Amino acid sequence: MQVRSAPANVKLCSRFHGLLATAEWKIQMIDHKIRVLLVDDHSIVRNGVRRMLETAGEIDVTGEAATAQDAMLLVREQDFDVALVDIQLPDKTGLQLLKLMRAEKPKLAVLMLSMHSVEAYAIRAIKHGAAGYLTKDISAATLVAAVRKVASGGKHVSPELAEKLVNAIGRGDGAPHEALSDRELEVLKLLASGERIVRIAQILHLSPSTVTTYRARILEKTGMDSNAKLARYALENGLLT
Repeated sequence: MQVRSAPANVKLCSRFHGLLATAEWKIQMIDHKIRVLLVDDHSIVRNGVRRMLETAGEIDVTGEAATAQDAMLLVREQDFDVALVDIQLPDKTGLQLLKLMRAEKPKLAVLMLSMHSVEAYAIRAIKHGAAGYLTKDISAATLVAAVRKVASGGKHVSPELAEKLVNAIGRGDGAPHEALSDRELEVLKLLASGERIVRIAQILHLSPSTVTTYRARILEKTGMDSNAKLARYALENGLLT
């Protein structure tokens, strides 16, 4: 039996529909790019994170901010799918900014970035609604995978951190440092690291008298009476790297 080839106009029509489908797919890809907001007070960190994210064609960094105040202005003015937020900012802690972002845009997925994989910060971040917790020494592949995951509604934590979170939940919230505010926890970590009041004030952009007040509250809430005891407590409870 002789097989007839399709008429030229049928082939042309088929090819046209194929090209149209490809074009529509590309348009969908553009429409569904993941819009990311970077929040970090160090431009060199933002540049590095942006370059890593640019390795993925479907991720677009559409906003950057160096302070919590600037970040909230962008969140109110623009729509983002994911926000990458440093745990420590000049005007607020990353955890404070996380709460503000969640209140303003509940559907915004917030990934916390930190220099340290400190269990206490990670637990608080997750409790406050963060979609994940990352350290800044991660690879580009891990960062991209995390952004993709949280943009689709998932959560991202490293296997090591996941184990710590499970253990912390099993222990309950009875540890003294759980009663500290986010800022008090920051001061505790710095005191335990051996930093002096004046230096802590510089790091956190506070006055020395304010830091002194925080220290007094920390000692009262934890039942300690010296920086040395705070340091020992911090080490025993995984508050330091």
